[in-house]
Amino acid sequence: MAQPKDFGFGEDERLVRDSARKFLGDNAGVEKIRRLVAADHGAYDLATPPLAHDERLWAQIVELGWTGLAVPADAGGAEMKMVAVAALAEEIGRAALPSPLIATLLATCVLRQTGTAGAKAALERIAGGESASLAVTNADGSWEPQDTSVTVEAKGDGAVLNGTAYFVQDARKVSFFVVSARGKKGVGLYAVRADSAGLKVHPDHIVDLTRDQARVELRDVKVAAADVVAAEGAGADALAKAMPAMLTIVAADLCGAGEWQLQTTVEYAKVRKQFERPIGFFQAIKHPLVNAMTQVDEARSLVYAAACAVDTEPAEAERLARMAKASASDMALFVSGRSVQLHGGIGFTWECDVHIWFKRQQHNAAYLGDGGYQRAKLAELIDRAA
Repeated sequence: MAQPKDFGFGEDERLVRDSARKFLGDNAGVEKIRRLVAADHGAYDLATPPLAHDERLWAQIVELGWTGLAVPADAGGAEMKMVAVAALAEEIGRAALPSPLIATLLATCVLRQTGTAGAKAALERIAGGESASLAVTNADGSWEPQDTSVTVEAKGDGAVLNGTAYFVQDARKVSFFVVSARGKKGVGLYAVRADSAGLKVHPDHIVDLTRDQARVELRDVKVAAADVVAAEGAGADALAKAMPAMLTIVAADLCGAGEWQLQTTVEYAKVRKQFERPIGFFQAIKHPLVNAMTQVDEARSLVYAAACAVDTEPAEAERLARMAKASASDMALFVSGRSVQLHGGIGFTWECDVHIWFKRQQHNAAYLGDGGYQRAKLAELIDRAA
């Protein structure tokens, strides 16, 4: 079936995008982000990285209902289309907002695929304002469900988890984790509160200043039956079905940040003068900026095609989502490099704000797999379809 006009992006989705842009412009401008993440570069040399999180701003985000945007209506959410979620993620990337919202949206994508009472309870908590993050990756960074480094054993009506999940996003900000664990019957998913006995968060030092990342260690962590999100053997399928939506959200974040980098560099090229002319007059500046613009537009088109496929063409969703993530990752690296280079002697300094977006882009470009990884996965899809 053909995709709807404008990828199904209508008045409701436009309202989400425009209201998010206004709110973030008013409450999370460049000066605010700089104060949150770049006030003291020496703090990042400490054993424990600083935590950039504005609790008051998060409370406002919850009040706006953003945490429940992708949550089904029967769990108290808005149940909006993926194109609306992508629009919100794009604005989050444009603002380089340090918050657990993207991590929570990704966890939501997985939770809504299982259809269990435990998942519905977790979704209700998210709709009510709690934040969540996926703890499903092993030490090698594999997203393949069977590669999880956490194990589970049944105990009474519940279960006990042991192992370590790696590369967990915004681990020090969230209320609970969605943990994948391998048992005798296969991979299951479990909602584990961040303050659970036996759970310990070990912060990582990462390049991105706008989020935190950690290893989540679980030692005899007890999970009640009510917190089993997907039974053993059902977790891998839920993760696989959620992947297109997850890739689309991260790609949208990349596009928003890329747009900010492009516009900021264009404005700089208008005011910075060399040889008595604005540097934007010279073709050596114009051409890279035009190339950056076309790459941003290409990636954004693929993002909304993927989001629309999640909504209307599930059979095409993975292909389009991997195309979107590949394009957005490549774009992010290209535009990031040009944003620094075209800011000249100040571009690589801590005092120039472009480094904040540059570092977020480096992280997101690799997260869930970079362009090369996504193209390899696309080749596998084509081989299976042949």
